[in-house]
Amino acid sequence: MAAAGLPLPPGKMAAALLAWFDRHGRHDLPWQHPATPYRVWISEVMLQQTQVATVIPYYEAFIARFPSVEALAAAPLDEVLRHWAGLGYYARARNLHQAARQVVERHGGRFPDTLEALEALPGIGRSTAGAILAQAHGIRAPILDGNAKRVLARLAAVEGWSGTAAVQRRLWELAEACTPAARVRDYTQAIMDLGATVCTRSRPACADCPLGDGCRARAEGRQGELPASRPRRELPVRRTRLLLITDPEAGVLLERRPPTGIWGGLWSLPECGWDTDPTELVRARYHGEVRSWRPWPARVHTFTHFRLEFTPWQGAINRPSHWVLEPDRTLWYNVGLSEPPGLAAPVRALLEGMRN
Repeated sequence: MAAAGLPLPPGKMAAALLAWFDRHGRHDLPWQHPATPYRVWISEVMLQQTQVATVIPYYEAFIARFPSVEALAAAPLDEVLRHWAGLGYYARARNLHQAARQVVERHGGRFPDTLEALEALPGIGRSTAGAILAQAHGIRAPILDGNAKRVLARLAAVEGWSGTAAVQRRLWELAEACTPAARVRDYTQAIMDLGATVCTRSRPACADCPLGDGCRARAEGRQGELPASRPRRELPVRRTRLLLITDPEAGVLLERRPPTGIWGGLWSLPECGWDTDPTELVRARYHGEVRSWRPWPARVHTFTHFRLEFTPWQGAINRPSHWVLEPDRTLWYNVGLSEPPGLAAPVRALLEGMRN
């Protein structure tokens, strides 16, 4: 048995993977040319929970608007969130903005080149830090994104869900053992590519895998059960109303969400719980009047830890100039005429449906 519980020596595993990468790997991703610390960092954060094909257009638009860490640090958070809208997990965008400011203020605009200093930045964990070191600096540092976890878990037949501390430690041991000293930039890309294109979550193409002969999951016929899935549990359901307050000329009333929590810092429709009278809420919050309310069909949006069932309630008003709005927290948005702010994805879909 090879080191770290692998059925083949780590050096042989890395050599086989790199030979495959030279022929079949992805060499023309937009963040690879040039692979600067800033560009690698943006791509790694975007790729968390999101596939490459989805990320590429967002990445290109983001880099076009924020071509450097200085540009990102200087931008208003609202604009950063607007360019992130649609990618979800908006804490990532808020952490990007905070980290960019720290890189500029504390590091003179240069990304640190040590694991410890990178992990001290908001939103950068061990795997993202390792990717920055390996891909941008060529420094030997293991990574453990979702694709790498799947490859390693199958190679060594690691039991259990990767979200537990014990399984995480085991996978990091494997990642450390397998990462070579030479061509580390290519190796980290290769293991991600293998997991994304060959060692896929369902229907892995084992016949095309350069590591197939040394894979314990394949030898045992357990590719479908490894790595273990997250234990299933019923997601709790939260129900609320979103107030679609409209005026023919002013547009739709939007309200900025609190900086933390769901859709943190994004613009959304005012929320009204089912135990609150929406007419009284409008009077108390905006000193305005709504003529009538019309409920729309309920919609569902699923988050990681719960499902949100929200019912839009549309209300028409007169004289929006009489309403008392808080600067930077509320605004009238004219759908189709104004540049959209950073909107929560379900709200964006709702408003686009109104325009169509």
